Amino acid sequence: MLTITEPQAWTLIGVFAAGLFGMITLMSTMFVRIIKTEIGSVRSEIGSLRSEIHSEFRGVHQRIDRLDSDVNALMKHTFGIQRD
Repeated sequence: MLTITEPQAWTLIGVFAAGLFGMITLMSTMFVRIIKTEIGSVRSEIGSLRSEIHSEFRGVHQRIDRLDSDVNALMKHTFGIQRD
């Protein structure tokens, strides 16, 4: 039968603890890298969505300006009133 003395037991405990802390460090480092990468991709998606929304609002603004000029022309033609 194999007997382990107290110094050998403490050495094994130390080796296992060092392995455990090393594994935790490795996993946390990999997790942080993955999170940073995902945050970067979300930021780029938000940037493209933001530019798309700005272009859509520009189009809506142009349509409203055209509608406003049409209403001004109708008011002037129908009632002789110039709107500002």
